[in-house]
Amino acid sequence: MKAAVYRGGGRPVAIETVCLREPGPGEVLVRVKAAGLCHSDQSVIDGTIPYPVPVVLGHEGAGVVESVGAGVTSVRPGDAVILSTLAHCGRCRACEGGKPTACRNAPNPKEESGFTLETGDPAYRFANVSAFAEYTLVREQSAIPVDPRVPFDRAALIGCGIVTGVGAVLNRAQVEAGASMVVFGTGGIGLNVVQGGVLAGAQPIVAVDVQPQKLALARRFGATHVLDATRDDVATAVRDLTGGGADYAFECVGNVDVIRQALELLAPGGTLTIVGVPPIGTRWDFVVHTLYHNKAILGCRYGAARPRRDFPMLAELYLAGRLKIDELITCHYPLEDFARALHDLERGQLARGVFLLDERR
Repeated sequence: MKAAVYRGGGRPVAIETVCLREPGPGEVLVRVKAAGLCHSDQSVIDGTIPYPVPVVLGHEGAGVVESVGAGVTSVRPGDAVILSTLAHCGRCRACEGGKPTACRNAPNPKEESGFTLETGDPAYRFANVSAFAEYTLVREQSAIPVDPRVPFDRAALIGCGIVTGVGAVLNRAQVEAGASMVVFGTGGIGLNVVQGGVLAGAQPIVAVDVQPQKLALARRFGATHVLDATRDDVATAVRDLTGGGADYAFECVGNVDVIRQALELLAPGGTLTIVGVPPIGTRWDFVVHTLYHNKAILGCRYGAARPRRDFPMLAELYLAGRLKIDELITCHYPLEDFARALHDLERGQLARGVFLLDERR
């Protein structure tokens, strides 16, 4: 079967033939139908996220269960599933308390994946999923059943970009109706933060970016105001639009200067949620006295998601016309066009690019 393999050393991602073993106990073999290209995949390639190689990339996908290993009870062959990067144990205090992103016994995603290259060497699994392959092998916790009425290219995006952005608003920050929001960065994640604000009933929702085409999309996704950071006085405009400062700010860029600005533009009692991912090891300093105005800084992993609850909920919102997914997809690609898709992502041309790996229903 085909898969997108990154071997490191600055070499381009190659579409290679790989083999995959049958599922063992607690594992699910999935025929991948569609997979989204995310900045996290790019970050492995450019070294921002250190990762062992060779690795089969991709972590935002959906498909059909092909077969299951012993002990699997939550899915069966033929089920439509969204792949979750969160392979939590389901038994520790955090999992039982409804906080699986804080799992203390999460399996290591860099463990043996079942992939074998033509050379006979094993390849690592990326983020518990490795969705850029015609088939992938995941743990039962990472195969979440979804309503089959949701097209696979739409369902795939729920598994990372949508749950991360919407979850940052609803799960992590817990934005109240009528609260003011400012969103820094309106790529694939930021757009979903914006529509998370719409679902929460936030008002106003101010979107900030440096690319006009992304700001135009932000308006489509529900931003009440947009600011171009290359032209507008962002600080003055945000304070004017929010009556002195935002109740909630979301940083979706992964840039410490933007994080600093987002904190400065909070109202007293406001909350900054950092969704963007700076390079590993990045440090940030700020004036501690700022926090004495009852401000809070939150980290946010994977939208603080509970996949078995959140994925079906997001699918239902899409089917009800309340969650925009169609509009997120800028372009579809065959997996063989990986280089072109990555180029489009690097140039900021994509909200989401989606690979179609198997167009059979």
